[in-house]
Amino acid sequence: MKKNNTDFNIKNINEVVTLYGWVAKKRNLGGLIFIDLRDRSGIIQLVVNPDNKYYNLAESLKSEYVIKVIGKIKERENKNFNIETGEIEVMIDYLKILNTSIEIPFSLTDTNALEDTRLKYRYLDLRRKEIQSKLITRHKIAFAIREYLNCLGFLEIETPILCKSTPEGARDYLVPSRIFNGKFYALPQSPQIFKQLLMIGGMEKYFQIAKCFRDEDLRADRQPEFTQVDIEMSFVDEDDVINVTEGLIAYVFKEIKNIDIKLPLKRMKYDDAINLYGSDKPDLRFDMKINDITDIFKNTEFTIFKDTIDNNGIINCLVVKNSANIFSRKDLDKLTDFVKNYKAKGLAYLKIDTEITGSIAKVISQSELDNLKTKLNLENNDLVLIISDKKSITKQALGALRLKLGKQLNLISSNYELLWVVDFPSFEYSEEEKRYVAAHHPFTAPKDSDIDKLLVDKANCYSKAYDIIINGYEAGGGSIRIHDQEIQKKMFEALELTDEQINEKFGFFVDALKYGTPPHGGLALGLDRLTMLLTDTDNIRDVIAFPKTASANDLMSECPNLVDESQLKELGISIK
Repeated sequence: MKKNNTDFNIKNINEVVTLYGWVAKKRNLGGLIFIDLRDRSGIIQLVVNPDNKYYNLAESLKSEYVIKVIGKIKERENKNFNIETGEIEVMIDYLKILNTSIEIPFSLTDTNALEDTRLKYRYLDLRRKEIQSKLITRHKIAFAIREYLNCLGFLEIETPILCKSTPEGARDYLVPSRIFNGKFYALPQSPQIFKQLLMIGGMEKYFQIAKCFRDEDLRADRQPEFTQVDIEMSFVDEDDVINVTEGLIAYVFKEIKNIDIKLPLKRMKYDDAINLYGSDKPDLRFDMKINDITDIFKNTEFTIFKDTIDNNGIINCLVVKNSANIFSRKDLDKLTDFVKNYKAKGLAYLKIDTEITGSIAKVISQSELDNLKTKLNLENNDLVLIISDKKSITKQALGALRLKLGKQLNLISSNYELLWVVDFPSFEYSEEEKRYVAAHHPFTAPKDSDIDKLLVDKANCYSKAYDIIINGYEAGGGSIRIHDQEIQKKMFEALELTDEQINEKFGFFVDALKYGTPPHGGLALGLDRLTMLLTDTDNIRDVIAFPKTASANDLMSECPNLVDESQLKELGISIK
């Protein structure tokens, strides 16, 4: 078996070695030919003397030719400590070209190569050290996960890829059936139902590194097909699942980054996360909280604030410490345009100094200004950014603005900040459907104290759901499941599903609940996202071997693509 370039070092002087790889670079310096041979592990320098019988062959080499060499390791005169093999070189005694290469469409060392070009020629992009190192880290993360869970007695069990469509979450990818024309399989958005069936089947501790599929709009940290570490266990409560997951995450961080994660992780209720950070995945690497200042303006004469309060809205703000002088009117106009993307009507501001200035400085009272100073602990050169609107809009807009300012002002630390967000709502109101829908999925157990609220107080019903957050990203989430068929029936009723709809979507699963279902719960970690966080990139495509673009295209294999009419005919499908 081939040895890696980096298996050799100064201790291997005078050894004869056989090497394989790609020509990364060739240089002719005063008759001596130097070749940088690249393999997955790194670079090693080869040398060919003018009197070498392979000299002319070496001269003919071009970038990305695949070669085999045999030679003796010597100590380099001019050492290069930027590479692992920088103290040695190999004097070639034998050279063979295994394959040639045409000129490649972008330089493998060009960090500014267009992403679309790199994705079109992904097989070349994979030769870049930056991409290879991320995929190697991904392998190490998956290996560490398997090691840890195996030691705890978990079984790795595969679940089906061709499933039944149960459209209660994101949009399904559908697969037409040739045998049953007019019927469809769905690709799994997660193995949710199957892992619960495994608990009903008595497997007790299950995990799987599972492929999942969601037909939804994409972004930098999302792909149409993604991989999750799926975990489920029986006879557990929330603390049990959280403790296992914390231990797993701590083990992975230690193995991959040699970072000790302090356990237990802090926990924050969902409502607190929204109120203080405007997000259910708060980034705690910098300290800038959302402040509720509605009470200060309860008797205000400022029309905009008064109308907000009269319409059950709120007035919230961010305080940007010691920064008022760096924000011009033009800068603040840009921030106003930014929050309008989140449906906020505007952004008011105050600059604190011996004389207070800003868009509302002259329309609010002195007592309101004094109360703001006291409540917010304002000092000279502080900037106060205020939104008054419906609660959902105000929180979301200020949450997004907080993150923008954190990046813009370099407030974000390089440390990892992990926490749990717990006690999620059981329901969220869908304006489109004009009803309450499941905030997570319809098998999420409500808090014991809220079971009686399922039918009468959905807005204040909370669940045994939890997300693990790393640096402002949802790294994973899960819940304790409903195992009692009567509570499950009540949940379906709360979601306004008819018996026909329940049977059509979940019939086989509802039947299974009748056969002695144990209490159970679990969690899914996003392997792609976890790898992204541990390799210091904000682009999930960097950690997937063959990713799709933001518009869900594969530029390399050119899919999705058209299919033959004969294939459609077999499936009983016609294209409008």
